[in-house]
Amino acid sequence: MRLSWQLFLLTVALGETAATRCPTPCVCDNLRAHVLCLNGSLTAVPTTIPQLTKKLDLRGNSLMVIPAGAFLATPYLTHLDLQRCKVEKLEEGAFRGLGRLVYLNLASNDIALLYQESLDGLSSLQQLILEGNRIEEIQPGAFGHLGSLTVLDLRANALVYLPDMVFQGLQVLRWLRLSHNTLHVLGSEAFAALPALRRLSLDHNELQALPGEALTRLDGVTQLDMGHNPITCLAEEALAMASLKHLFLDHAALQDVAAEAFTRSPQLRTLDLHANQLQGLPALAGAGGLVRINLAGNPLLCSCLLRPFSNWLARAWVQVEGACAAPAALRGRTLDSLRPPEMRCGHQELLPSPAAPSERPRAAGSRQCPHGCSCSPDFHHGSCENRGLQEIPQGFPRDTRLLDLRRNAFGMVPPGAFPGLKELVSLHLQSCSIRALHPGALWGLESLVYLYLTNNRLSTLAPTAFEGAPRLAYLDLDHNAFTRLPAGAFQLLPNLISLHLQHNSIGEVAEGDLAGAGALRWLYLAGNAIKHIAPTALAPTTMLEKLHLEGNQLAEVPTAALRGLPALSELKLSQNPIKHMEDGVFLPVASSLQHLYLDNMGLQQISPGAFTGLGPKIRSLYLESNKMSNIPNMSNFTGLEILNLRDVPFHCDCQLLPLRRWIDKLNLRVGATCGSPTEARGLKVKLSPTFQTCPGWGRGEAGGDKTKAASKPSKKKRAGKSPARGFKAGNFA
Repeated sequence: MRLSWQLFLLTVALGETAATRCPTPCVCDNLRAHVLCLNGSLTAVPTTIPQLTKKLDLRGNSLMVIPAGAFLATPYLTHLDLQRCKVEKLEEGAFRGLGRLVYLNLASNDIALLYQESLDGLSSLQQLILEGNRIEEIQPGAFGHLGSLTVLDLRANALVYLPDMVFQGLQVLRWLRLSHNTLHVLGSEAFAALPALRRLSLDHNELQALPGEALTRLDGVTQLDMGHNPITCLAEEALAMASLKHLFLDHAALQDVAAEAFTRSPQLRTLDLHANQLQGLPALAGAGGLVRINLAGNPLLCSCLLRPFSNWLARAWVQVEGACAAPAALRGRTLDSLRPPEMRCGHQELLPSPAAPSERPRAAGSRQCPHGCSCSPDFHHGSCENRGLQEIPQGFPRDTRLLDLRRNAFGMVPPGAFPGLKELVSLHLQSCSIRALHPGALWGLESLVYLYLTNNRLSTLAPTAFEGAPRLAYLDLDHNAFTRLPAGAFQLLPNLISLHLQHNSIGEVAEGDLAGAGALRWLYLAGNAIKHIAPTALAPTTMLEKLHLEGNQLAEVPTAALRGLPALSELKLSQNPIKHMEDGVFLPVASSLQHLYLDNMGLQQISPGAFTGLGPKIRSLYLESNKMSNIPNMSNFTGLEILNLRDVPFHCDCQLLPLRRWIDKLNLRVGATCGSPTEARGLKVKLSPTFQTCPGWGRGEAGGDKTKAASKPSKKKRAGKSPARGFKAGNFA
């Protein structure tokens, strides 16, 4: 009995000790070993989190960089949530010590690159969520230490290319999600070493042909999602996947399907081809397991040419969805209702048979490697990182696809610096003291997609600087010495998708600076000295989706420059000295804008009509750390998922009552606090008693009906009690 009592006292003492370690902005539930630090202003992982914590939720903070060993003090973590934390970089060894972690969520951050050691130490991790970042490249070996991972979510990133063996080490991975990227180049061995994979999602990409050679490696996959890719035809034996049962090729651009397209996928049961451009299908050979085909939304020509397919459906007992688009007499008739005599021929031409897509021969490539460098034939990867080189080495294997030359002292890149590297996809030249990129420097790099020139000394670029690299899609020029955009340099880059010019000294964006950048989707100009954007400066970028202008010198919203950007979904104006916001400043992008950053600007006044046009589409709005005392009516913002109003000195009087009522209806943590009057200063807007004297307060819309409030005095009493034993609260509301 005494021993039990001692153990109880020890448990209570340990609980109280752990509770005292709870960081101020957090909530610590020590009985369940959970810690929540939601939507705060944390800029680093707190160091006083209880050591025995198992679940740590840091969503909605501003961590920026996860340094090496950030979680060494919490070795028992099993679940870690870092969504919406503005994380830009995972340092090598950031998660070391988390050998028990099974779930890691890094969704909706700003991570651009996964290095080889970024995820080191996560030997037990089962689910990794990286959705909604801006990952442009994954270095081979990045997942090499994740031997327990079963789900990898890379949706909605900026991937164009998957190199060979990029997923090596994921021996038990079952679901790989790559949807909503811009993939159009896959290495033939990109999916090698994934023996347990059962589902692969490649929908909503830019693949122009079925990547048959890469998919052949996936013997165990049963479901393949390939919809929303501009694939025009399926040739004979286009798909050789022994275990495939469900294939989704909807909303593609299919015009032709060969009769033998699926002969090497004998287990196929459902085939979804709806919303393509098919006029018909032949009788499918070797697809004896099919039970359902979806052809809805295709311009089906129900003539005699469709009889073989119709007869095959009947013989094979295959269910079909779809209706005739022609001839007029049969328009709207479902395929399963047609009889062979009704499918007649007039003067219709035969449907063209699909031509087999030409395969690009792989360069043989010798196995030489420059002295002092290392070359990996398995990854097609060459590296001379930090070797003290003063000239760019030559003589890499001709099939090199990723070349890492970071942290050398080249000074300049001469013409013809990379001879024979026609298959090179990714080139790293960060921190190389480069002052000049000479015309013709990239000549012959016809497959180049990624070019990293970060942390150099470039101040200008010739109009022909990128000649010879027409497929370049990602150009990183952050941390250089540009005082203006290199006008004319983008004329030869018709496929440029992402342009990084952050942390330079650019003073304005002038007319013509972005000429030729018609395919640009993401433009990053944060951390410059931009005071003015010409009204037509962004006109060439009609496909622009993200515009980052935080940390500049803009004194007003560049409304005129936003005209002609019908796809803009994310606009960052944080840390600009915009003091007043006038009516209708976001009208040009009101129909597309989803994420708006207006924080840390010293904003003093927002006009009542400033948000005119914005509404249900807005998902996140950041207004924290400003100086206004009120904000306009935002009741039309019905789709909000994030609203940050922290550190805004709201004047909590009756004029703020509409905001108070609206906040009550939101199922969000907004952090709104009263700055005045004196009796309300520091209180949450939701809790301020100053509204109780306002006309209409007792109508029950937000403040609660007075009668109801009076009938439940015990709630107020309970609210003032100390937290239950084992539970310590910081600023939870």
